[in-house]
Amino acid sequence: MKKILLLTAISSLILTGCYSTQINMSMGNMRLISSSADPQDVMDFASKACRNDFYEGASFLSKAGKEYRFKCVKAQDNEILIPIPGTTIAPAVKAEAK
Repeated sequence: MKKILLLTAISSLILTGCYSTQINMSMGNMRLISSSADPQDVMDFASKACRNDFYEGASFLSKAGKEYRFKCVKAQDNEILIPIPGTTIAPAVKAEAK
């Protein structure tokens, strides 16, 4: 029993050292994401979140502390996707038509 408690305590301490990323606000095509991760990981997370909502991807707007603001862009909006400075936007994986 003591070993289980010790392992639980150690694993919780290890997990607190990991970064967290979460969407704080999602209103229309705007996303407010709080994250302590690397900017590239945040960009990938935002792009994936927007693609899951049927957008083409995420376009970076601004950063304040650990909060990032993104705009989800549709292909027909004629807007370009802007990455966080120093990062890249991964291309969307498209299913092959048969």
